[in-house]
Amino acid sequence: MQIITFLAFTILVAIIAYYKSRKTSDQTSDGYFLGGRSLTGVVVAGSLLLTNLSTEQIVGLNGAAYKDGLLVMAWETLAAIAMVFTAVFLLPKYLKSGITTIPQFLEKRYDKTTKTITSILFLSGYVVVLLPIVLYSGALAINNMFGIPELLAVTKQEALWISVWSIGIIGSIYAIFGGLKAVAVSDTINAIGLLIGGMLIPIFGLLAIGDGSITEGISVLMNQHPEKFKSTGNAQSTIPVETIFTGMMLVQLFYWGTNQAIIQRALGAKNLKEGQKGLLLASFIKILGPLIVVLPGIIAYHMFNGQLENPDEAYPMLVSKVLPPIWLGFFAAVLFGAILSSFNSVLNSSVTLFGLDIYKSYFNKEANERQVVKAGKRFGLLLAFLAMMVAPMLIYASDGLFDYLQEANGIYSIPILTIIMVGYLTKYVPAIAAKVGIISGSVLYIISQFIIKPYVVGKDDYPHFLHVMAILFVLNTLIMLIIGKFRPRREAYQIEYTKQVEIAPWRLVNQSGIIICLIVLAIYLYFL
Repeated sequence: MQIITFLAFTILVAIIAYYKSRKTSDQTSDGYFLGGRSLTGVVVAGSLLLTNLSTEQIVGLNGAAYKDGLLVMAWETLAAIAMVFTAVFLLPKYLKSGITTIPQFLEKRYDKTTKTITSILFLSGYVVVLLPIVLYSGALAINNMFGIPELLAVTKQEALWISVWSIGIIGSIYAIFGGLKAVAVSDTINAIGLLIGGMLIPIFGLLAIGDGSITEGISVLMNQHPEKFKSTGNAQSTIPVETIFTGMMLVQLFYWGTNQAIIQRALGAKNLKEGQKGLLLASFIKILGPLIVVLPGIIAYHMFNGQLENPDEAYPMLVSKVLPPIWLGFFAAVLFGAILSSFNSVLNSSVTLFGLDIYKSYFNKEANERQVVKAGKRFGLLLAFLAMMVAPMLIYASDGLFDYLQEANGIYSIPILTIIMVGYLTKYVPAIAAKVGIISGSVLYIISQFIIKPYVVGKDDYPHFLHVMAILFVLNTLIMLIIGKFRPRREAYQIEYTKQVEIAPWRLVNQSGIIICLIVLAIYLYFL
């Protein structure tokens, strides 16, 4: 019965995605990379959430909550503020200029070389960090929850390779041969399923520890583990309270406002109004995210007496313990959809970056749109293969999946955010400043976190990586402004309106954004 339910839901999603996307041409850049610029607010919101909410979030963040409790909700709730900023400030500028990729803006603002460096940084981060982590965490969850090693009579390591490659191959088919429209539609359906399935875990978990009562389960947790329900942490926590005001918001702004894998969903909106609606709807749902990606970790801490050696196993073990067998097939399908969503969304964005920003610029300048899409698809296959080779190696990462992901992302996130923000907020900073800023930002971060921290100073005595991000953001911004002072552009940069889509804003965007920010503030004050 479980297998039938799993297959039925998975096949249903695939059929609906094909039906909804079959009329969207995959032979043009807008059709393949941006879904024909036809995405509505609900589809944008669903795709944003599912691209973000996958097993690296569900497994990794619940593992972090198992260790540190509610304070790790900062990765979820503070995202809402960054999404409001993107909807109000960044998205109007993106859609006005008619860009398909973030590096395209950088070419217009600075030059072609800056665009290329940024595209290479994005792609390197995706293949070395993000895609392998999505595959690894997904395989870990599937294997632990549904006993794949026992089912196939193989070792855990062999089961990991099998699951990684199964997820990778299916995800590649979605991303490479379906384009953004197929990805976005499947994301939306899976988003609904994941919200339902994700909420089942804390509900059944609270029922289990509360002797059949959800309120009693909450009472047990809060009375026996009050330290797990603090919204702020001390210097020894994975998120010290002061980092909320330094690197944390910078990471959120990069992820929701400039990360190609995320913002591409909003760039595919049919107009600015729908894009803003999608971002704000997703930001509101994001506030509820801790119920799915934080609370189960705290429940697991109580249920397993804090004795698990690997916190990343907390969520899979909780699911297998509290979820009734009748729900396992549905939840497996939903979780599988979430894994595929993050993988194929990042892969689709990688194909977009390579096809438009590298192949078209350097390999075949006269290529037509069909040739660009074809080259992107071939590159996507190579990227998927590399990610599937790297993913099983992450079993040797010892610091926790989510912490590793966030720290490693700093190699490219802060440098890219720096040159984009300076690019939009100034008019005369030249291209040479962007090149210096992005290269120095990456190199200094690598030296700081992967040479000085482990081999010179020591992990325990070194500043938190979020503080390092903030320091480097300020430093690189100053470097760019100084260069702009002494070697300014000859002409002020102006955004040209390409009229690709209508850019009239949603009339309630400001009011909705203020309400969302106030809700986030209220949550933090309540759990002080």
